[in-house]
Amino acid sequence: MGTLSDCQIRGLVEEGSVLSDAPWGARQVQPSSLDLRLGPTAYRLRSSFLPLSTPVSDILQDLSLYSVDLRTSAHLERGAVYLVPLMETLNLPPGLSAKANPKSSTGRLDVFTRVITETGDRFDDISSGYSGRLYLEVFSRSFSLRVSQGLALCQVRFFEKRHFLSEETLLDRHRQSPLFFSEGGSCGENPYDRITEGALYLGVKLTGMPIIGFRARHDAGILSLVPGDQQRATEFWEAIPSPSKGELVLEPEKFYLFASSAKIRVPIDLAAEMLPFDAAAGEIRTHYAGFFDPGFGMSGEGARGVLEVRPHDVPFRIVDGQPVFKLRYEKMEREPDLPYGAAIGSNYTHQGLNLSRYFINDFFEQVPL
Repeated sequence: MGTLSDCQIRGLVEEGSVLSDAPWGARQVQPSSLDLRLGPTAYRLRSSFLPLSTPVSDILQDLSLYSVDLRTSAHLERGAVYLVPLMETLNLPPGLSAKANPKSSTGRLDVFTRVITETGDRFDDISSGYSGRLYLEVFSRSFSLRVSQGLALCQVRFFEKRHFLSEETLLDRHRQSPLFFSEGGSCGENPYDRITEGALYLGVKLTGMPIIGFRARHDAGILSLVPGDQQRATEFWEAIPSPSKGELVLEPEKFYLFASSAKIRVPIDLAAEMLPFDAAAGEIRTHYAGFFDPGFGMSGEGARGVLEVRPHDVPFRIVDGQPVFKLRYEKMEREPDLPYGAAIGSNYTHQGLNLSRYFINDFFEQVPL
């Protein structure tokens, strides 16, 4: 009982439970997920939707304004809704379910993606034994995008039954081998970094670095996600220097990137997922992707989580260490053959405040961890 690892996902491919319109990519199978790739056509929609009892193809006839050919580099406009049939289709065996989420590099761009299934009634949830096509809704809030066929913006995980660790088990695991390190290498210097309600309850880092965050520029040009393309970070982001009082007022409906106050560790027999933050603790959204593979941060005293933050409705003040997200751990069905890390070319192995891999960080040669 638990989330399937890389070797088991490859088994699903070999037995025909996961199919593709194109040859499989060399790094498409990740330690605990499978990358899903854009097909050749995107449809500009009048609105988002859930299929419910109506096939997606029928709804497209009503909602589609025009199609975009992704076989050559194409533009997706900021603030517009698109639906892209994916290259991969599923033929899951009875009892096996799946859940999709944006890739980390996607979430850090303020690009909102959600997977839709035929006649599905929920985004990103793929029901037990599902057989059929997969579609990706793409909505970019900060930047217009250049994309191409085969680009992976989201990933999917498979499980028969997810097994989340209880608070008692988390505390035991943390005592044996820390799941997080607060400032100075201790396991609890920040009073807000703690294990409660079956999750890690962690804060935001606003001091100790020359740049403590980034805010998306709304006057930026087109951001290319085409493989091989990279852009200068200063053309798309504004750097936020460390505030003198360790506090910052966030503007409503602006998109920010910050680092977690603690460094996080995910043992190779576990995976972790950020939970939607309780609105009672502030009207902010704190993640788009928020999934951590087995092995994340295990090469040392952890790696910081990057927080994708968007305040809603009113300006919102945050202070150094203030808790802004929860991290829930779940068991893997078995340990992955290749856990997260440098050996498989993972993009954020020793991350601090890292921008998405599509940028050359020209603010500093390296943002300190």
